[in-house]
Amino acid sequence: MKKANGIRWCAAALALLLGACSLAPPLKTPVVPTAVAYKELGPWTQAQPGDRLPRDSWWTLYDNAELDQLQQRLIAGNPTLAAALANYAQARALSDQARAGLFPTLSVGADVERARESLNDPLRGPTTPTYYNANTLGGSVSYELDLWGQIRNEVAAGQANAAAAGADLENARLSLIAQLADDYIQLRSLDRDSAILDETVKTYTRALNVTRQRHDAGIAPGLDVSQAQTQLNVARSQAAQTLAQRALMEHAIAALLGVSASTFSINPQIVAINLPQVPSGVPSTLLQRRPDIAAAQRRMIAANANIGVARAAYFPTLTLGAQGGFESGAFANLLSAPSSFWAIGTNALLTVFDGGLRRAQVAQARAEFDASAANYRGTVVTAFQQVEDSLATLNHYHDAALEEKAAVDAAQRTLDLSMTLYVKGATDYLTVVTSQTAALQTQLDALNLDTLQLRASVDLIRALGGGWQDPAAAQSGTAAQNGKAANRQQPG
Repeated sequence: MKKANGIRWCAAALALLLGACSLAPPLKTPVVPTAVAYKELGPWTQAQPGDRLPRDSWWTLYDNAELDQLQQRLIAGNPTLAAALANYAQARALSDQARAGLFPTLSVGADVERARESLNDPLRGPTTPTYYNANTLGGSVSYELDLWGQIRNEVAAGQANAAAAGADLENARLSLIAQLADDYIQLRSLDRDSAILDETVKTYTRALNVTRQRHDAGIAPGLDVSQAQTQLNVARSQAAQTLAQRALMEHAIAALLGVSASTFSINPQIVAINLPQVPSGVPSTLLQRRPDIAAAQRRMIAANANIGVARAAYFPTLTLGAQGGFESGAFANLLSAPSSFWAIGTNALLTVFDGGLRRAQVAQARAEFDASAANYRGTVVTAFQQVEDSLATLNHYHDAALEEKAAVDAAQRTLDLSMTLYVKGATDYLTVVTSQTAALQTQLDALNLDTLQLRASVDLIRALGGGWQDPAAAQSGTAAQNGKAANRQQPG
């Protein structure tokens, strides 16, 4: 009895020892220079993968039903998103393949043969039959002991790569949704530009008629008519160019939705798009939600595990195997005890000389880890830059928009006054032309600044990894969900 207990304790200790053995080095995440707070606005800390936090439908912040419908169509039909989903499924399948190495391989087979023995066989005996049956039913099992953690590191690398592919999928989704929001904002901005230019064409047409009347009456020179005609033609040209830009933007949206540009259209109209009020104190944890940072870190984890896989090749592999079954020339006694056979044993293999192959493979694995660590560091630094860029753009474009709106009012007053003076003969038409040009340009610039602010808000949300929630609201929502889950688990 004591001997049996000793054997069990030894077996348990051996299993524990083998399970703890791994040749992968400890993961060292590269140090990334960080700041205590955003230079432009808000705090920021080094990101860790938190990309599974809910992002919600952040585009609804713009309060536009049409944009919401387009986003739903994009999620359902975008080909790039479908490809990213397929890549994720492929990575998960590869991870499952690696995981299969943790388990024994079991196979069964059956063989039914009718054979003829050669009469000239040198080992043929006098009682050996010329014709005979050979029927076999059996199976085999083999299991490679993971002595050095090679299989476990392969599994870890596969899981990390699958998680990285999942983060790639989320990053593709975030980027495409943000691109659609940006394109839609630009398209509606072009609609507003078109409306201003159409109204400008009407205004310039009336001004041309005034100059023609004054010219016909001998009050104004032909130069005034020529200048008015030039202004009108330029405005018409700008209107046509704006329609061309709108067509291209509409085609880009069609491509994002995965539909033919020939069958897709968005009716031109003036649409108000809400500018979201980004919280001034954006929590630093929001940057942790960026899926590209999570993907970069998980690829670094996979590369670190691959070092362990490469180093394990220096050590022997040990495989346990067994096979058995029944073999007989007649079906009647195939499953009888005399027809049984079996074999059990181990196989050990150690490569003694490989011309430096394993050393080169370890060096390659270490270099791949160094590259993935550098990519991770670069991704985080780029994320920091993108957030700062968006915050700076929002801050300064807001101030510029206020000044530009004041310039629009001043330019319009100047235009009205110059036209009144021209009609009274108190100034020449060049003053009117200058005022017209300034008034149109300030209006277009004001609209452009509004658009730039909206686009900067999209860039900021994308840089932060998606939408956000108030921390208190998020905790309240989580508590409510946990409560509902607990209620569902209670017996009815």
